[in-house]
Amino acid sequence: MAGKLTRRMGVAAVVALLAATAVQAQPAATPRRNPADPATWTTGRAADYKAPDDVAFRTVSILSEGVRLHGEVFAPKARPAEKLPTIVMAHGWGGTASGFRTDAVQMARAGFQVLTFDYRGWGESDSRVILTAPQPKLPPGRKLTVEVEAVRGYVDPVEQAQDWFNVINWAAADPSVDPKRIGVRGSSFSGGMVVYVAARDPRVKALVSQVGSVPSRPPPGTANPAAGPMQVQAARMARGEVAYPEPGAQVVGALIGAPIGDKLLRWTPGDDAPNVTAASLFIVAENEELFDNRPNAILASTRVKGPSKLVTLPGIKHYGVYGEKREEAVDLAIAWYREHLK
Repeated sequence: MAGKLTRRMGVAAVVALLAATAVQAQPAATPRRNPADPATWTTGRAADYKAPDDVAFRTVSILSEGVRLHGEVFAPKARPAEKLPTIVMAHGWGGTASGFRTDAVQMARAGFQVLTFDYRGWGESDSRVILTAPQPKLPPGRKLTVEVEAVRGYVDPVEQAQDWFNVINWAAADPSVDPKRIGVRGSSFSGGMVVYVAARDPRVKALVSQVGSVPSRPPPGTANPAAGPMQVQAARMARGEVAYPEPGAQVVGALIGAPIGDKLLRWTPGDDAPNVTAASLFIVAENEELFDNRPNAILASTRVKGPSKLVTLPGIKHYGVYGEKREEAVDLAIAWYREHLK
């Protein structure tokens, strides 16, 4: 249970762990693996899932920079011919779309269509592929035959953000979606992702960020003990001395999926909050233990330009939002979307 929960840890806590373990400076270490690793996907396939009788469920394929993403759509069966307000959701660090099915059903029963998806290289989405040798001379046309390696189960916030944009692109063109009523919802790591996405895509009219890690750049001159090891890893990858990590490698505590190089150092969605005009709901845990809420969701809630609300769930730590307060957190999101996706 601890491993399942810890994999949703926020970015701030990950950086702290990297600093404490200097793991990025030791790329040769053998990664630990989870036998039910969602990067290779041995449990929870959509083909084995049966939605409740009052909820329509279908799977869709979405292309993101040439990679096929797995999406799952939930909608109220009572409204089959309508263009519906649609909520796009994606998991946090190391999770998969299947983890949001219960939430999606609750929201579909409230009248919303919900689209959840797996990032590239996770769950039932296809892998990124990379060349294993120098590219041969290009023949006429664009096609060539080469040997490639599939890379899966790693954490790259830049790639994941692009997946968000392409999923919204797909949704906006789907006949079942009202493109003027699109919302986004993220949790923990993706709680910062939705701020970044909403700041750049005006089609997002409402967002919900729950227990989100929403870091900003530190003040100039502030020492970051994680920077050195992460930059060493980035340099070794750039020089071809270190390959992508094994799928679902556990090199930072119990988190499933290794971060790539120094990309987390540049991942500061809190700096994008002033560009968010969407109606923004931030839900935090009163006893958040993985990072300080004040420079994360609380600060972001004061910086966004659109309507904003901050709700504290009393008496819980980070993972309580997936447990005893899960239903309440979803109800808060539903009320927010009802108000702002009219």
